[in-house]
Amino acid sequence: MSKNSNNSKDDTHTIAVLVENKFGVLAKVASLFSARGYNIDSLCVGETQDPSVSRITLVTRGDEKVLEQIRKHLSKLIDTFKVMDMGETDSVEREMILIKISAPKAARPEIFQIIDVFRGRVVDVSTDTITVEITGDEGKIHAILNLLQPFGIKEIARTGKVALTRGAKTLKGSKN
Repeated sequence: MSKNSNNSKDDTHTIAVLVENKFGVLAKVASLFSARGYNIDSLCVGETQDPSVSRITLVTRGDEKVLEQIRKHLSKLIDTFKVMDMGETDSVEREMILIKISAPKAARPEIFQIIDVFRGRVVDVSTDTITVEITGDEGKIHAILNLLQPFGIKEIARTGKVALTRGAKTLKGSKN
């Protein structure tokens, strides 16, 4: 599913940042947000195909003025190679969630049917719970949570959003 307009009514923005993969860089990024009173709604960090570079994908809120300030401050960090607002390009965005659900035997067929419709994957089954993995956009995650809520959600663990541009365009860069 494509989402090329992150600038919705609630001014949510997905930003991808390439940084040096070294101690303290993530702390600098978090400090930048904290010092200016900006919140990070979602954060996902991982090594790229180049082990010396990490990709940070973060979701924050603010108007265009706030977003421009965030981009400028991130770009000025010495460890930053490149910053991209994913809302300015056609992109693919996904999250992953693990959901532990109360699952008495009588409810299991209905739970399995919901999981199947959402192309989920059962990753653990016990005598009274089922743990499922779902990957998708934010809407899909909210939808399955709403459907599973009546059964009793015991616990969830959710990743931050990850995003890539569609087509040939990539977020590559090196420090000048």
